[in-house]
Amino acid sequence: MSGSGPEDPFGGIPFLGDLAKMLQGAGGLGGWDAARQFAVQVATGGAPEDNPDPRDRLALEELARVAELHVGATTGLDVGQTGRPVTVVPVTRAEWARRTVDAWRPLLEKLSQALTGPALAQSADLDLDDDSPDAAMFGPLLQLLAPMMLGLQAGSMVGHLATRSLGQYDLPIPRPPSDELVVVDRNVREFGEEWSLPRDDLRLWICLSEVATHTVLGVPHVRERMWRLLEQHVTSFSLDTSAIEQALGSVDPSDPEALQEALGDPAALLGTIQSEAQKSLLPELSALTAVIVGYVDHIMDSVGTTLIGSYGMLTEALHRRRVEAAAADRFVEHLLGLEMGREQYERGERFVAGVLERGGDLGRLFTKAEHLPTPNEVDAPGLWLARIDL
Repeated sequence: MSGSGPEDPFGGIPFLGDLAKMLQGAGGLGGWDAARQFAVQVATGGAPEDNPDPRDRLALEELARVAELHVGATTGLDVGQTGRPVTVVPVTRAEWARRTVDAWRPLLEKLSQALTGPALAQSADLDLDDDSPDAAMFGPLLQLLAPMMLGLQAGSMVGHLATRSLGQYDLPIPRPPSDELVVVDRNVREFGEEWSLPRDDLRLWICLSEVATHTVLGVPHVRERMWRLLEQHVTSFSLDTSAIEQALGSVDPSDPEALQEALGDPAALLGTIQSEAQKSLLPELSALTAVIVGYVDHIMDSVGTTLIGSYGMLTEALHRRRVEAAAADRFVEHLLGLEMGREQYERGERFVAGVLERGGDLGRLFTKAEHLPTPNEVDAPGLWLARIDL
């Protein structure tokens, strides 16, 4: 018979006790296997998926070679990261989800560490009477809850992205070095059918975009700067203790359904406001993101207009799609410090146009780390050109 003595901080309530045991045994983020499985469940809705047609795999192999050749010739950069040819592989939503959870794991682990450090200790100190039953139960619960919630939310957000992403660089986040890129076969097919787009043209457009982004993120100092800023952003999270208190303070802890409903909003636990450290990082992170997407769009326009007959129609449809992101996409962007709305893309476009109008060489962005523009220089390309010419 269970009791409610000193070793049972949850007052003998079976649901909370079982939850605590699960969290303690899961190991960080609720367990990576659990996060991966949850991502797949969300991505597929629990339904089996058909494997991509081998003919589509062969077609993408040919298109990848075309994209690699033209992107390399236009940028003058090394397209590959491993010395092997770049390949583009069609995958299911489930496979995309599994790969993305693994690729983003270092960032999410750092986020977990941030949430289980001083911020979480502070969050456990709810403004409740120390002798109250709520204080006795919610303090230990919160010590265990954030890592599990982050693991489930990591799986959830990646799973939702898998239902919409066309390739692996819808968000410009570096991945472990590899020259195998993936596109989600079902999403590409459904998007093309929805917009009545020529299938082969659409696949070539996506291959060009993926290879161009892969090339830019493969530049060592670009990759290092972007990864460093993303890491600094996620490690600077602080829990919104007032939101947690508001979410849990009025919940009947003996009602599992009510507790689960209260915990259904991850923003309440992950923090709905940016820390001061994050606010100080955002100008640099936003500037770098704008330069990357602006340069990739420039390469796309330079190459795509000569290779793809329906390039204008495709670009209009795909650009509209990327700025009409779902709420789940926006939550991921907020979590990682990426704001991928229309303004960000237009900012990058203005920077590129300003450099070209002044006869500048965009290739100099990639010759050394010091040549990456500051936030002020992104908005005033003449300042960037003047500085790098000194």
